[in-house]
Amino acid sequence: MDEIKNIYCIGRNYVEHVHELGNIVPTSPVVFTKPTHALVEANGQEIVLPSNQGEVHFEAELVIKMGQDYDPELPVQDLISEMTIGLDLTLRDVQSALKEKQHPWLLSKGFPNAAIIGKFIPFPGIESCAKKDFRLFIQNSLRQKGNIQHMIFPIGHLIRFIGENLGLKKGDIIFTGTPEGVGPLQEGDTLSLWWEEEELGTCTMTFHHT
Repeated sequence: MDEIKNIYCIGRNYVEHVHELGNIVPTSPVVFTKPTHALVEANGQEIVLPSNQGEVHFEAELVIKMGQDYDPELPVQDLISEMTIGLDLTLRDVQSALKEKQHPWLLSKGFPNAAIIGKFIPFPGIESCAKKDFRLFIQNSLRQKGNIQHMIFPIGHLIRFIGENLGLKKGDIIFTGTPEGVGPLQEGDTLSLWWEEEELGTCTMTFHHT
């Protein structure tokens, strides 16, 4: 994970998730970032979350990694080297307060361990990717299922938008948005991240006062 330079995230990229949080469907990608301090790989361990800042919500997402610097002349899928499934964790109460004040989301999205990722696997290409679902299980119960076919802004659009407006370099990763079904985490929850029939990561949540 040392090679990961920037963590870009996309909000409101699945219509049903936009509706479940009472937001307006965007007309261009909603982009935010997380610090690299937030990044942690789910390899079966306990992951510590803050216990004194309200609810921590899970948001399962497909995560892509840039295999080379952004080049508008290259096909999008040639720019992506690997992918995994990740969790964009959100301090929902903090985010709601920030949104009311029209402040940036960073404090609700960038806390330590707020960007959980599974192991990376080779990116199979856009068409192959669209034939498989990603899933999040908590206590062996299916909580979220998504497919890139249902994105408001597809992967190619996201890469072009970020590349042209913010820059994309080899090693940068993008959390591409979460489908419906998000909710709060509880002490002792065991989460597993799946790409079709392959488990890419698992972890257990524990809360500590910060």
